[in-house]
Amino acid sequence: MKKLTIKGDKVIWLITIIFSIASLLIIYSSTVSLSYQKNTSSEMLLFKQIIIMLFGLGLLYIAHHIHFIYYSRIGQLLMILSIPLLLATLFIAPSINDATRNIYVNLPITGSLSFQPSDIAKLAMMMFIARFLAKNNQRELTFKQFMLKIGLLLIIVTLLILRSNLSTAAILFMVSILFLLLGNAYWKNILKLLGIALLGFSSLLIVGKFVPEVFPRLETWTNRMENFFDKTEESEPNEQILRSKIAIAQGGLFGKMPGKSTQRNFLPLAYNDYVFAIIVEEYGLIGGFMIIMLFMILLFRSIKIARKCKVPFGSYLVIGISLLLVIQALMNMAVAVDIVPITGQPLPFLSMGGTSFWFSCFSIGIILSVSHSIENDEENSINETDYVTA
Repeated sequence: MKKLTIKGDKVIWLITIIFSIASLLIIYSSTVSLSYQKNTSSEMLLFKQIIIMLFGLGLLYIAHHIHFIYYSRIGQLLMILSIPLLLATLFIAPSINDATRNIYVNLPITGSLSFQPSDIAKLAMMMFIARFLAKNNQRELTFKQFMLKIGLLLIIVTLLILRSNLSTAAILFMVSILFLLLGNAYWKNILKLLGIALLGFSSLLIVGKFVPEVFPRLETWTNRMENFFDKTEESEPNEQILRSKIAIAQGGLFGKMPGKSTQRNFLPLAYNDYVFAIIVEEYGLIGGFMIIMLFMILLFRSIKIARKCKVPFGSYLVIGISLLLVIQALMNMAVAVDIVPITGQPLPFLSMGGTSFWFSCFSIGIILSVSHSIENDEENSINETDYVTA
């Protein structure tokens, strides 16, 4: 029987294990109100999350054993899959608060799981941009070629996500633009793309104002922006943000200790959007700072891997995926401390959820695949041209 072998950056492995274990403690504590709503127990929700965690770590293990060059083709397949799934959410996904984001699937052990096609689209876009950057000489691309090869696809995917999930669309577009800049894409092409995107978004907002069916959540977006920027004494504070601030203030330096949170009973989505507030309440500012530092270490270790990789596609792949994970994490934490408007973004690894955890694990597996190839000097063992430039 072949022994299980752990390969790649050991620090990233350690961070992933810490996040996985921490997610069980945090989710068990933060799902008290959810268990009451679903007429179940926190223990059952914890058991479900354990199954999700084990499956996710198994997915990570498989992903890190696949040579990273193959992810050029896998990225193409995921992109082809994600677009029909995003279209399907507009028609078959149930509407929750005027948003159609999730497709629900029933699995034998875990039961019903919500599945967001945008999770596939985000990862696929990072892989696709990495392929684009590795394949093309950016200085030789005309704007028309730039749009046909990557710009048009980015706009289409962003628009498909935009109708129901502005924050996810905005983060994907922002990270993609940053990724292109870091990949030395011609800045004039990027500026023109930004101009087209801004003009198109403005036009859609105007249409949505007069035809609400186009963007049913336009009013929600507007209210969130107004509540964030209008913080006068006369304005009524947002209940979610208020509870989040109370949780953080009550946590102090060392926190109330695990399972002692009081705001988990009042804070909507304490196990997801505002999980960072519960972390600080129970583990204090020290606990919150450690979470931030772990994500920063993940980013810096990824940059180190990217710099060592001799194959451009591998370097770009690591940079894009790590940027996506870390920026999403920072956005979630920024919402909890009221630095940015409410986004509804989960905290990677630590928020409750199946597909979000799985795609986070899969992303780390890809990074470890590149790291493993560097350790064994395998960058040139597979012809990059066959997979990246075809």
